[in-house]
Amino acid sequence: MSSLLRYAFAKVVKEGDLHVTDHAGKTHVFGDGTGEPVHVRFTDSATEWAVLLNPELKLGEAFMDGTFVVEQGTLYDFLDIVLRHDDPAHMPWWVLAERAYRYLTRRIRQFNPVGRAKDNVAHHYDLDGTLYDLFLDGDRQYSCAYFESPTDTLEQAQLAKKRHLAAKMQIENGHKILDIGSGWGGLGLYLAETHPVSVTGVTLSEEQHTLSRSRAEKMALSDRVDFRLQDYRNLGEKFDRIVSVGMFEHVGVGHYREFFHKVKDLLTDDGIMVLHSIGRFGPPGETNSWIQKYIFPGGYIPSLSEVTPVIENAGLFITDIEILRLHYAETLREWRVRFMANRDKAAALYDERFCRMWEFYLAGSEISFRNQGMMNFQIQITKNLEAVPLTRGYIGEAEEALRTRDSDLIPRQEAAAE
Repeated sequence: MSSLLRYAFAKVVKEGDLHVTDHAGKTHVFGDGTGEPVHVRFTDSATEWAVLLNPELKLGEAFMDGTFVVEQGTLYDFLDIVLRHDDPAHMPWWVLAERAYRYLTRRIRQFNPVGRAKDNVAHHYDLDGTLYDLFLDGDRQYSCAYFESPTDTLEQAQLAKKRHLAAKMQIENGHKILDIGSGWGGLGLYLAETHPVSVTGVTLSEEQHTLSRSRAEKMALSDRVDFRLQDYRNLGEKFDRIVSVGMFEHVGVGHYREFFHKVKDLLTDDGIMVLHSIGRFGPPGETNSWIQKYIFPGGYIPSLSEVTPVIENAGLFITDIEILRLHYAETLREWRVRFMANRDKAAALYDERFCRMWEFYLAGSEISFRNQGMMNFQIQITKNLEAVPLTRGYIGEAEEALRTRDSDLIPRQEAAAE
């Protein structure tokens, strides 16, 4: 192992018990010796140099290729040790330089016009749908759940998320609702099941569009739920309520003005929007290069300081902001555990390299929410200051009104998944 790589590990690892075996068979120990030991191994010199020079891209690639191997402990345990402190003081200077370059050039990678946006969505969401059944809940909610209690199951927490969003929307009979980024249809179908409203859901994923329309037909809701394979920018109707969950991360910072001006055009004068997105506690940043290349091309997780000024400049009012701190970490933990339990089925769908890629994605994402300043936010937006009540009590009241009926939904979802 080169002295530079030893220096990098020593700078990053301050806690834990990390054993790293280099390509020549020599083992080096890092950390303060606390916790369960984790042992990893490099199989060749080229991988050591690649990870040294560009760890944010090459570590994930080496794990996928099998040239970086976890001998003791798990990948999650290793990432927890090396990413425990998101502090520039613990980073080698060349890693910080790479981050700075990527920040300065980020708008190029986040350029998402209509055609390119569809291609980026297809990269991730048009995979074999069976894959998502291996780790998501029965309703295929692929976004942060809302854990009302530490003992909640993933199914309960995802249902609570939908209930929480619906409560913030203050839905009334006859409302027209738009779901931007409607996924596999779970939220739109829930809103139509629980309220006498009409719902339009738009997605750029052909797989999601096909399944969501099929679900609506099976549930006899096609007359009230219209799922479209369409970019939100091409819509022309007005809607009383707009909701968007897990889609804003795909917009790109250069398109925020376009997004919120379109929301303003689509929203009625007394309308309400609820935006649910991943965010970062710190200042603006850049997408991890491995995530950008293999998981979410064109994606970006914003800081609130990048979002709120654009909302204000669009002439919209922010009437409520809620920060969900560790809810996504818990969601990702559930997904990771379920995926690993079904890893053999994932390998049968794709191959072992794909499984290692997905494991790296889920483990790294969970660590980012626990240790690296990631969170979720829900922003309520209106065109009229009087569109929502003066205090937040209405949210709890609406949730409670939905809670009894919701208790019947989980068994139905589980039966449908079977």
